Amino acid sequence: MSKFSIPHLDFGSELVATLFAIERMRADIGTGTTPPETYAELHSLFDTVMSVVSARIEGNHTTVYDALDRLSAGATSATDEQIREISNIVETVRFIDDLPLDTPLTHGLVRELHTRVVDGLTREGDPTPGAYRDREVGITNSAHTPPPWVTVHAEMSALLDFADSARPMHEQMLQIAVAHHRLVWIHPFRNGNGRVSRLFTYAMLRRTIFASRGHSALNPTAVFGNDREAYISALERADDLSEAGTTSWVEFFATGIRSDLSRLLDLQDHDYVVDQLVGPAVATLMRDGIISASEEGALRAVLRRGVAKAGDLESELPGTPSQRSREIRALLERGLLTQASAGPRFYRLSLARGPLAPRVIRRLDVLGHLPKMLSNDAEGR
Repeated sequence: MSKFSIPHLDFGSELVATLFAIERMRADIGTGTTPPETYAELHSLFDTVMSVVSARIEGNHTTVYDALDRLSAGATSATDEQIREISNIVETVRFIDDLPLDTPLTHGLVRELHTRVVDGLTREGDPTPGAYRDREVGITNSAHTPPPWVTVHAEMSALLDFADSARPMHEQMLQIAVAHHRLVWIHPFRNGNGRVSRLFTYAMLRRTIFASRGHSALNPTAVFGNDREAYISALERADDLSEAGTTSWVEFFATGIRSDLSRLLDLQDHDYVVDQLVGPAVATLMRDGIISASEEGALRAVLRRGVAKAGDLESELPGTPSQRSREIRALLERGLLTQASAGPRFYRLSLARGPLAPRVIRRLDVLGHLPKMLSNDAEGR
């Protein structure tokens, strides 16, 4: 097959069945009952989770709980390189989320992703941020030899033409999977290629598969975080650029996306979020003596509504309006509530930072939604 082309499929294959399943589930994205503000908080929490996974693949051993604690505390200085690496990925995901959906996939965009990913790093940095490599490189523990550095720009031009080309809906998942592998295969930078490839893939998913779904886009790092060795092995099978190897990689990628879509659909179900995910996390705050019974009631009321005003919490926080305002201010200062986008007197639960975030992460683990790479992170806490 051509280096930048879609593999031919056997329509009786398991891969085709997986792609059909993805299409069926994709039709339900954006149709759920979870309030947008709550979903946005969960999306932001997953930005951190997947950024930890992406860094973990490269050898960063920071736990997701330590990352949440230290990012909340602003610990991203040059002396805290592992947290800085995770913070860079988080901020780059947010940069991608803010791009117009019709932003083309260009050399400039790929270089910008790289600049942001390696910013301020030493061990996992790059001496020439945002510049394609100017020398030959090898890949640790891999038999693959990347193409000569003098061909990198041409190879990337061909890749970007392929990745940016309009494809019918049934080919888009194949296109994204192939583009991810080929970027890693080219290895355009001296360091940071894995992190850039996963962010580039997220950008492709956002502007194609989920172009009309906004922040519902999947972060594909969850696919790679379930089994690092399987991820690397699947990539290596495609390194010979053969039809069989490329198809094997696409099967790995598509199977992971199908699993992640199931998680995404669960998070769209407000009853599921209230009863199975966030509600039990709020209960642990009460159990551990972090909040009072009335505060638990207030947090649950906000959870049910998605966004609440002070007056909406009158039954949970009885008393005068000024007393209620003080209690709400205390919840804001403790990181349990945050301002909602509707205005300064509207509130939503703080799920991406603060005391609830690690408890929601534990519930995600219990429910099987946390990548296996992170499943032991809670030990010793």
